Amino acid sequence: MPAKPVRRRLPPRLAAALLLVGLALLPGLVGLLPGMPDPMEQDLLALNMPPDAAHPLGTDHLGRDVLARLAAGTWLTLPTGIGGTLLAAGLGAGIGMLALTLGGVVAGAAYAAFDLLRVLPGTLLALLTAVVLGNGVWPVTLALGLAYAPLFAEVVRTAHAREMASDYVAAARVFGLGRLAVLWRHVLPNLLGPLITLSAIVLPRCIVTESVLSFLGLGVSPERPSWGRMIADASGFVEDAPHAVLAPMLALSALTLGLSLLGEMARRRADPLRREGRP
Repeated sequence: MPAKPVRRRLPPRLAAALLLVGLALLPGLVGLLPGMPDPMEQDLLALNMPPDAAHPLGTDHLGRDVLARLAAGTWLTLPTGIGGTLLAAGLGAGIGMLALTLGGVVAGAAYAAFDLLRVLPGTLLALLTAVVLGNGVWPVTLALGLAYAPLFAEVVRTAHAREMASDYVAAARVFGLGRLAVLWRHVLPNLLGPLITLSAIVLPRCIVTESVLSFLGLGVSPERPSWGRMIADASGFVEDAPHAVLAPMLALSALTLGLSLLGEMARRRADPLRREGRP
């Protein structure tokens, strides 16, 4: 008899991470359905209404549909976090690699600046940058990029030092391969994995930081419903409408926890000691 195909199950941690991310993004998908209310439409006759058939997640203190605002906030908070992560990776990895390529005083000055920025927590650095740049999606994205760029620069410095000290790079130099060719053929390909892993770890941090900035009034424009802005608006009406603050808080918690689990699994998978079977 032919052997039955073996069904491979997802690891429990991966399944839990995907479930959390899926639940967090579900309101955003529901918001794409036709017939959803306008997230900015106010109904002064339905203030702080509990969930019902017309409003599955209830209304807030201005009578706005919480589900519609949560859905709109999904497609604002998530892209802002992704944009901040990509900008941080581009700035940190790009400037770091360029500085290391030039070497000498340039590398020393660049990494002295990165080390100085790393002294401040990412949220505090983003907060200071947002104060200078003001509100809006692009200023917040830039603030996130500047806040987390030093992490990517440090990964580049560590990977560069490791690769340049490897035997195959020494052999390539013996055979006359130039510095730029060594970087292009040997260093850059081995940087991709660590950078992807770090991006998966930094993304939830950027999402939380954006929400903190919006909660403090320094994030996106006040009229746009990000999750942080929703929490800030509803925090003064917790006793009358706890659903209005719980919905964005649960979505934010589920998304950041799920992405953090994925980032941690990516880090473990990319760990060279784990690949070699060492304890």
